[in-house]
Amino acid sequence: MVGALSTSVLLAADSGPELPSVEDFLPPEILFQGTPFAINRIILVRIVATLLMIAVLGITAKRAKIVPGRWQGFIEYVIEFVRDKIVYEVMGEVRGKRHLAMICTLFFTIFVFNLCGIIPGANIAATATVVMPLIFAIWTLVQYWIVAAREQGLKSFIRHEVFTPGVPWPVYILLSPIQLLELLVIRPASLTIRLFANMISGHLLVATCLVFTQYWLVDFSNKLTGVPVGALWFFGAIFLTCFEALVAFLQAYVFAVLAAVYINLSYPEE
Repeated sequence: MVGALSTSVLLAADSGPELPSVEDFLPPEILFQGTPFAINRIILVRIVATLLMIAVLGITAKRAKIVPGRWQGFIEYVIEFVRDKIVYEVMGEVRGKRHLAMICTLFFTIFVFNLCGIIPGANIAATATVVMPLIFAIWTLVQYWIVAAREQGLKSFIRHEVFTPGVPWPVYILLSPIQLLELLVIRPASLTIRLFANMISGHLLVATCLVFTQYWLVDFSNKLTGVPVGALWFFGAIFLTCFEALVAFLQAYVFAVLAAVYINLSYPEE
């Protein structure tokens, strides 16, 4: 899962294994070094994953049939899942139709980017640095404010959110700054940090298991002890890799749900 991390880890038999760190998620530039268009491994993974996703979904849509085959049926099932279980359930059908394309794009992109961490040849999630989750969060924030401006007017919306009706006026001294901070910072930050932290922590755990596997199986001098201990670490890496596949889906699901919730909050109360 994390070959990019494990291959960068140096082991020394006399001093023990050197554990992976967050710096391993910032690989060196491999294309166009020293230019504004420099590309490192994680950016290349993002580009390739995006092109593959567009190609696969585009070909599927172009060859769609009235009676779907297995692959078309699977794609339609995922889209219907996002539509019915996320968008319509949170926003309702009328509002949800306006934002279905955006939420589906968020879900598919985050899910595929997360899965790159367990795909051989990629070995690193495209969401494992803060930039990509932040872009998704900013996109959600922009849509949130666009809906608020269209449905309520920005002035009316901000006044309603910051100065909540029915609250005694002395409470506004404490409540209003918190409400404003939530609108501008807390909501996008919660989206960004949740996705970024979950993906990077999962990779570090799997990489740590692989590091200890190599240390006990290869570098440890006493093979009688090293082989069984190394095997345990190896099975731990396999288990965490499978768990990361589940986390990849869950994080895409949670991000899509929260994006729908935040956008829905910008509509006026009925």
